[in-house]
Amino acid sequence: MPVTKTAPKSKSTTNTSKRTITKKKAETNKKIVAEKTIKKVSASKTARKRNGSKKTVASKGKNLVIVESPAKARTIEKYLGRNYHVVASIGHIRDLKKSTMSVDIEHNYEPQYINIRGKAPLINGLKKEAKAAKAVYLASDPDREGEAISWHLAHILDLPLDENNRVEFHEITKDAVKDAFKSPRQIDQDLVDAQQARRVLDRLVGYSISPILWKKVKKGLSAGRVQSIALKLIIDRENEINTFVPEEYWTIDGDFKKGTKKFSGNFWGINGKKRELKNNEDVQKVLSLLEGNDFLVENVEKKERRRNAPLPYTTSSLQQDASNKLNFRTRKTMMVAQQLYEGLTLGGQGHQGLITYMRTDSTRISPVAQDAATNFITNTYGAEFSKHGSKIVNRSGAQDAHEAIRPSNVFNTPATIAKYLDKDQLKLYTFIWNRFVASQMTAAVFDTVRATISQNGVQFIANGSQIKFKGYMAVYNDEDKSTVLPELIKGETVKKVITKPEQHFTQPPARYSEATLIKTLEENGVGRPSTYAPTLETIQKRYYVRLVAKRFEPTELGEIVNGLVVEYFPNIVNTEFTAEMENDLDKVEDGGMEWQKVVDQFYKPFEKELKKAEVEMEKIVIKDEPAGFDCDVCGHPMVIKLGRFGKFYACSNFPECRNTKAIVKQIGVTCPKCHEGQVIERKTKRNRIFYGCDRYPDCDFTSWDKPVGRDCPKSGHFLVEKKVRGGGKQVVCSDSECDYQEEKQK
Repeated sequence: MPVTKTAPKSKSTTNTSKRTITKKKAETNKKIVAEKTIKKVSASKTARKRNGSKKTVASKGKNLVIVESPAKARTIEKYLGRNYHVVASIGHIRDLKKSTMSVDIEHNYEPQYINIRGKAPLINGLKKEAKAAKAVYLASDPDREGEAISWHLAHILDLPLDENNRVEFHEITKDAVKDAFKSPRQIDQDLVDAQQARRVLDRLVGYSISPILWKKVKKGLSAGRVQSIALKLIIDRENEINTFVPEEYWTIDGDFKKGTKKFSGNFWGINGKKRELKNNEDVQKVLSLLEGNDFLVENVEKKERRRNAPLPYTTSSLQQDASNKLNFRTRKTMMVAQQLYEGLTLGGQGHQGLITYMRTDSTRISPVAQDAATNFITNTYGAEFSKHGSKIVNRSGAQDAHEAIRPSNVFNTPATIAKYLDKDQLKLYTFIWNRFVASQMTAAVFDTVRATISQNGVQFIANGSQIKFKGYMAVYNDEDKSTVLPELIKGETVKKVITKPEQHFTQPPARYSEATLIKTLEENGVGRPSTYAPTLETIQKRYYVRLVAKRFEPTELGEIVNGLVVEYFPNIVNTEFTAEMENDLDKVEDGGMEWQKVVDQFYKPFEKELKKAEVEMEKIVIKDEPAGFDCDVCGHPMVIKLGRFGKFYACSNFPECRNTKAIVKQIGVTCPKCHEGQVIERKTKRNRIFYGCDRYPDCDFTSWDKPVGRDCPKSGHFLVEKKVRGGGKQVVCSDSECDYQEEKQK
């Protein structure tokens, strides 16, 4: 019999069949999982009903500790052990209302606090934890603001104010934290009142002046006590620069040699009298007196000079150094310092805080830290490098509430913990560690030489110095370069190699950087360590100033606001007045003055200024500048308006017509990509300048560096102007692989 063969199934049919089976299995599995989940949930609900359906509170039967940040909470809980539960309030939980002044002026300036919106779940959780806890401890930061946070927590959690429940520590290390819990104290009402006074003063100023600025200039503006002074300083400096008249002066540098050894000297004067060289005529008179190349070594002075170690860091000095040497913005410095303070995990050592509290104006060091530093320095460098027991004097006006910023454990050297830190943390920690160790070391000793070299009464001075004993510079080298002179003997002759006259012009004062502005605010007694970073952030956020080449430049909006505040509220921008107010706040903290009295002394005269300003400023009309062309939508004239990021074109028929146009700045260069459009200056959302083609989006050319309109003679790519250190510029090739560059320009 013939055998009938069944035709084989096609491959596609087989795959379809397999997919169908797989799909059915998956659906079956989903049903099984769903049924199991329902059973688990049901069993869980039954168990909760049986047990009273109450959620377990972690602090039940334990001591509850409340700090500000979660990172800090985790670290401290590890140190305290299982009898403690540590939670975070995430900063403030109560504050003044945002919608109103929230200060009752008629009733002794009583502040009207409310729970911060969005923190209800957190507050409810804290209440449950506190109710179940054996005891509650408040361990917010050791400053006025931290004390106020603890005070608000005590209010919300119904904790008695006469109870010893406030714990304060200045470094997050196991010993420091455990010692702090051995001696808790009551909440310091004087500290709280000092913070309340500052908060109320800032609210009275901000909520009184800001609405006037909204009405006269534009919405969203603000005026504060410290920020108004910072803005005025920047604008005053800009006015100095604009009115500065450069003056000509000359110098004459001389190169000399004794035998084969060369050295340099600078023209000083004639016949023992110092002489200024104001012009080329003065220079030629000096040069005409010189004959031949033989110069007499007229005098040689040798001295030993000592240079003392720098003081340990305060908040402002750390911010200044981090800005100047690490290129850190003030906000970044404080953020990284906070991370170091709150702690990091150091392998087998566990989690620990690396530095002491980073908001301080004190250079004081505790005796325990001094002893530890002495041991470290003696063992590492030798006893001759240690200066144990030296007294550090604080600057006048310092609050001295905390120690200087220093490493919590000096034996945690940057090298030994480097692998546990990111690059920014390591940079800042190295700065803090080096500065602290250096502050506890002996002075550096230099041998200095000052030689007077003359011919026909024309005198040149040659200075030399050489390190004799490194002292603190073994750790903290502040770039003092030795200049070694050959052995010069009075009465001998040296040879002149060349004299180099050079013309100079006096320079205007530099614009403020973040570092120099903070230094000036501190020197004037304006603000405190915790206020500097937010102040600088606010004046930039409001677009009163912008950073150009890391220097503050006022905007037109900033100049308008400053002009109004200076004219109508002179005390607000008076540095002496504000510094005196800071002193009064310190008196409140010390218990020597009532906070309401400080507020009243300020507000009574301020209220008169406010009423006068409200009347007189009604007459001021700030007109929009005509743009010179009509709106292409409705035909009304276009005007120039001030916006958050500067000027822009807008229709004068607003709000009926909302047509706007950006004001573009052409740089006079044809687009190097399309060769049709013009290169214009543009800005990112973060207000950073870049360059692009005005034909965008048809042409997508962009460059961070400014094109100069010429091509590179080596590669053919377009040339750009780059900024270099010291405020100069240099033309280079835009192709990173090409090394073409032109001479630097000042």
